[in-house]
Amino acid sequence: MSSNVSSGKHATLRYTSMRASIFLGCLMIALLLGHFGIIPVVGTTGIVFLVLLAALVSAPLSYVLLSKQRDEMSAQLTEKLSGMRSRTAERIAAQNAEEDAADEAARAASVKG
Repeated sequence: MSSNVSSGKHATLRYTSMRASIFLGCLMIALLLGHFGIIPVVGTTGIVFLVLLAALVSAPLSYVLLSKQRDEMSAQLTEKLSGMRSRTAERIAAQNAEEDAADEAARAASVKG
């Protein structure tokens, strides 16, 4: 149980770093293919093409390979958002109660006076 808690603790950081690693691996392969002439590279435009090719290849790989990490990250973000919503709702309820108490006190004072 504690391993689940610790694995979900930094889920966003883990997912992002793994996604960047997959992209960098694809970029390295594309640059090697360009260096050895398997993919023709001409100037700066060719390098930009290799970067775009690496992004295009890494996106579906990340989608397939990182589904578990993406689910953990989603659960972590959902938990944080629900906590923020409940704290906001509690704060609004407390403010409304204070305003109601002030209104009641003002009405009681006007009735007496």
